Amino acid sequence: MPESPESASSHTDAAAANAAALQRFATLTREALVQGVCQQVLLVAYQGGMGAIEELGQGLQRVMVRPIELRGQPHLSFLLRFPTKDITKNLPTQEGLGLLGQWLGAGAFRNAHLFTATEEVQLAISKKGKASVRVGKLAGAARQPDAKAEAPSQAHNRDKHRLLELSRPFLRELGVTDAHGHLIPAMSRKWKQINKFLEVFSSAVAKSSLADRQALHVVDFGSGKGYLTFAVHDWLRNTMGRDARVTGVELRDDLVQLCQRVIGQLKLQGMDYEQGDVRHYHPADLDVVIALHACDIATDHAIHLGIRAGAQVILCSPCCHKEVRPQLLSPHPLRPILQHGIHQAQEAEMLTDGLRAMLLDAAGYDTQVFEFISLEHTNKNKMILAVKRSQPQDNTEVVAQVRDIKAFYGLQHQCLEELLKADGLLPA
Repeated sequence: MPESPESASSHTDAAAANAAALQRFATLTREALVQGVCQQVLLVAYQGGMGAIEELGQGLQRVMVRPIELRGQPHLSFLLRFPTKDITKNLPTQEGLGLLGQWLGAGAFRNAHLFTATEEVQLAISKKGKASVRVGKLAGAARQPDAKAEAPSQAHNRDKHRLLELSRPFLRELGVTDAHGHLIPAMSRKWKQINKFLEVFSSAVAKSSLADRQALHVVDFGSGKGYLTFAVHDWLRNTMGRDARVTGVELRDDLVQLCQRVIGQLKLQGMDYEQGDVRHYHPADLDVVIALHACDIATDHAIHLGIRAGAQVILCSPCCHKEVRPQLLSPHPLRPILQHGIHQAQEAEMLTDGLRAMLLDAAGYDTQVFEFISLEHTNKNKMILAVKRSQPQDNTEVVAQVRDIKAFYGLQHQCLEELLKADGLLPA
């Protein structure tokens, strides 16, 4: 039976009303992003029908979208949450808005929520397919007269927009979060350290020739229980979508077994844990070297391995500066200062890490030494970060400066310098 004019008109009116509701939600979302007040868009009650999503896994629970900046450009970060995994995809803002509109227009989700500092905008689609938009103040917003005075930061390194979410499964397996994804209070310092390291790591990768590389290999020496190793793997593969391999190298067999068990339980691709020592480890290829809390000359061996392998990024947090201190003279006019043991230890640490930075410069790296964050069970908080230069530079002046500093303090040996000279990477 042909559709009556009244029925056809009713369907047309309903479609127009739905289109208007969808357009209003899209407009409010776009305005919130432009004004810098958008905190999150939440899509819930997945209805199916989106093949590209369904291919990723069964049981999509929700999609969380938040504004971020990547390489100075605005993006939208999509976190797709499944029962056993999360998938993250970052898209330029316009492309991300287009995807949101496509999903909502196709009825893939029954509800969408836009959250700002003071308001919640809800797009609801009834069982009969009728769309409506409601705007309401968030609880407590009326008691916060300055709530919208300061727009939330979209920087990728702020606490509200961490590079890593507490919901990540490996955090639960390593004891950082409980079964419900809540931070265990005793692990708050470790959680802060993990996120700070990811900020440093992501910035270093962005500045290096690896910025646009899809495949890369990261090796973490002395990786311990793997907090940072797993975090780097998760960020590279799930957040950035890189074809990354991450290898943890650790001497203690019990920790190697623990981490291999977690890798197996979570079915992590591109990650491995091996028992080994930086002095005897020879990877076939290497793009990033990490060596945190490596004791004494183990740091020198890690830096040397990275230089020799042509690593684009080297990240070290040295510890236990034993090699230089017994050699250290107290040259005039420093003798009255260095007669105190604590000053001599501080001078040995500064000299050791200063020489390492200079030797990295001489080997073709742009190097920074800066305060990182206190590592667990130690007050060592210095980071040496080296990013390989795109073009070689004359190292004659730096090599001469190293020689002069050693002569001033009476140093006969420095491990990294000797390793580089033995390989012909520095003049003998």
